[in-house]
Amino acid sequence: MTRLERLLPVLGAVSGTTLRLLRAKTRPESADGPAVFQPIPTTADAWLEVKGGGEHAAVELAEIIGAVMEAEEETTQVAAELSGRYEEIDLIYTISEILGHPLRLDEAANRILRDVSAVVRARRATLMVHDARAHVLRLVAARGVQLGEIDPVEVDDPTSIAARVFREMRTISYDPNDPRAPKPPNPIERGYRGHAFLSVPVVYASPGRVPTPIGVINLTDRTGEDAFTAGDRKLVAAIANQIGAAIENARLVEQDLSQQRVRRELELAHDLQLKLLPSPAVIASKADVAARCRPAESVGGDFYNLLSLHGDRVGVMIGDVSSHGFSAALIMALAMAASGIHAETAESPHEALRRLEMSLSEELAETEMFLTLCYAVIDPAKGTLTYANAGHPHAFLVSTADGTSKRLEATRPPLGLGGGGEERVERCERGKAILCLFTDGLADAPGPSGERFGEQRVLSHVVNLRGRPARHILEAVFTDIAAFTGGGPANDDRTLVLLKV
Repeated sequence: MTRLERLLPVLGAVSGTTLRLLRAKTRPESADGPAVFQPIPTTADAWLEVKGGGEHAAVELAEIIGAVMEAEEETTQVAAELSGRYEEIDLIYTISEILGHPLRLDEAANRILRDVSAVVRARRATLMVHDARAHVLRLVAARGVQLGEIDPVEVDDPTSIAARVFREMRTISYDPNDPRAPKPPNPIERGYRGHAFLSVPVVYASPGRVPTPIGVINLTDRTGEDAFTAGDRKLVAAIANQIGAAIENARLVEQDLSQQRVRRELELAHDLQLKLLPSPAVIASKADVAARCRPAESVGGDFYNLLSLHGDRVGVMIGDVSSHGFSAALIMALAMAASGIHAETAESPHEALRRLEMSLSEELAETEMFLTLCYAVIDPAKGTLTYANAGHPHAFLVSTADGTSKRLEATRPPLGLGGGGEERVERCERGKAILCLFTDGLADAPGPSGERFGEQRVLSHVVNLRGRPARHILEAVFTDIAAFTGGGPANDDRTLVLLKV
């Protein structure tokens, strides 16, 4: 029993009348005694039969019944609309759930397209995402279509509906049942079952920024009626906004993961490069040595080598590639690998540099780099230091007796800039000299006012602390340069080698 059926006897009892609701296009006639027939004001072809009451009572009772009938009709319409929209509400909820889980974008997109297609009754659906590097729309998910069937679409393609929707950031649809709807031109026949289509832009709008197009959702081949409704367009547009946010989040996550991988790889490269450098323990039994290399970036082009040669002889090498970063690190690694071999087998420092240059000639030519390098061999038994210097400017021999320093001048061009040259011999008696080798990163380190750290600051520490162990001198230099530069990032690799025979 409806609410109205329950209401009629109650109203009749209250008003002292007998009420009956009739359906008729014209005023009915009473078949069983006098009665008043009053039309229901809100409903066509509906009459209220009133017995036992006058015209005035009939009018008031008809208005009450009309209001009840109108409310019931509205309730029925709302229920029908909610029932019809249940699938859409459920779809939006489902998509929110999908995008809230850590799925891969392609997996989530395929699930979303499947559900969207079911609700709007489309056999075919595609999601195309913008590839900014290639400036094309690429298919990332599809329903009713194989991923390999559709080629990337140029964003500037004048005949592509998807490209136009992406460029203009507006929905384009076609209803073949509407004679006023012009079908957008497209010379490519794709063999669709139906003519209607719906193409919706996928847009990401971050707070405070201009909306950015990310991709396009395309739907066609409806089951049943060949047309997409206004409700379909609103629904797909709402879903497209959710997908836009998901795509942008996925890109940010991927970018963050990529950056994390790069950082891990840089850290690994940094550790591996430093492990190429020998420990001072290699020659600790023959000399007091301290060495440190600090790349300006994760990897760099500075290096040093310490060699325990036949007898009491010690070999010390320092090099500086004409750049820093990965390309310089490649040359550095090759030089480290080859320098030890050539230093062991060559008869003299000059010959060792010649052979090293031959080993690196191809790489230096391809990278258009060069390498400054100083290699010294100390023979305590003879009291000599024999060296060859390929254009390395910061090489000194400091006397422990009076603190005077002598530059070990260049004996040939840097490796990669020409051959020739010679080697030279300096007096170097046991306990009377310190070999000091460093790179531009120390000498050229800038202070807050732009002043260079300079060679003399390095040498002053060596001279003033010449009676201390080599490690103490090295720590003093790096402590001073940190204070001088304010502890900021270095603009060049910094390497220092100190050896006391």
